[in-house]
Amino acid sequence: MDWKKIFKIVGGVAIWYTLYHYLQFITDFIVDDIFGMQKGMHLTESLRFFIFEVPKVLMLLILIVFFVGIIRTYFTPEKTRRTLEGKSLFTGNVMAALLGIVTPFCSCSAIPLFLGFVQAGVPLGVTFSFLISAPMINEVAVILLFGLFGWKVALIYVATGLVIAIFSGYVIGKLKLERHVENWVYEKMGSSDEEAEEKITFPQRMDMGFTAVKEIVGKVWIYIVIGIAVGAAAHGYVPESFMTNLMGKSVWYSVPLSVLIGVPLYSNAAGIIPIVSVFIEKGVPLGTALAFMMAVIGLSLPEIIILKKVLKLPLILTFIGIVASGIMIVGFLFNSIF
Repeated sequence: MDWKKIFKIVGGVAIWYTLYHYLQFITDFIVDDIFGMQKGMHLTESLRFFIFEVPKVLMLLILIVFFVGIIRTYFTPEKTRRTLEGKSLFTGNVMAALLGIVTPFCSCSAIPLFLGFVQAGVPLGVTFSFLISAPMINEVAVILLFGLFGWKVALIYVATGLVIAIFSGYVIGKLKLERHVENWVYEKMGSSDEEAEEKITFPQRMDMGFTAVKEIVGKVWIYIVIGIAVGAAAHGYVPESFMTNLMGKSVWYSVPLSVLIGVPLYSNAAGIIPIVSVFIEKGVPLGTALAFMMAVIGLSLPEIIILKKVLKLPLILTFIGIVASGIMIVGFLFNSIF
């Protein structure tokens, strides 16, 4: 056991907790005492929002990504593929959607994963449950939602995202759309290489957790800073009546409009969620905000363009139609409840 490394981790967590606990106090001290800014002014409250939210979100991200990075060492893409092989449609959809949460995935790895699953004999509908769940319910989205909205909204997002992934994959499986996968994909069936399993010790898993922090936080921090900066400006300067009139609860088309606007946007959870948090603060209902987030994160145009290399147009349109319908149902449902 590497005790030196364990002491470092325990010490780091203690420092993390102390800073996080006093973050609001530190922010108020900087804005009110060091800068001497007047409370309640647009610029003061925008700056307070920015100074408080940026370290809060980054600290949550570092902590959770480290532990998720360790958990992910138990779920390699190869193991995921083997786990899903031979599963019946509904059981496979549920397992694929759950595995999508903990398995590394991004738009750029869509084709290799898709090919690996199809060539291993994983049913098409099960593959789609994984493809929908993995980018939509990733740790960055969940951490940001928890940090900016609280655990209830984070839990609602995860639960509804899972339902959409399971339902969409199940429907695609029932429609028997295998003929709309490009022919060359099936020509390579049975040619997937079996990778030898490498035994990993727990200290090595901890190192992989640190590596995940460096890679993921190093990649998304700039989006978080930009997203929170835009959110801070809206927090201080955009009047509530503007957002309520545009996307408020009384505007019946706010949910489909938010999906239509969200799909072509090229952003990730880190960039879009801080902005959406201010939308809600300014009067946009939760269902409309969830629909917008899911459309941006789960149905991005670049991913669809990448998938065009392995899927024919009817299957892509079916995929977009089913997922977009699921997102809109979630939006309308939560607008009627909350």
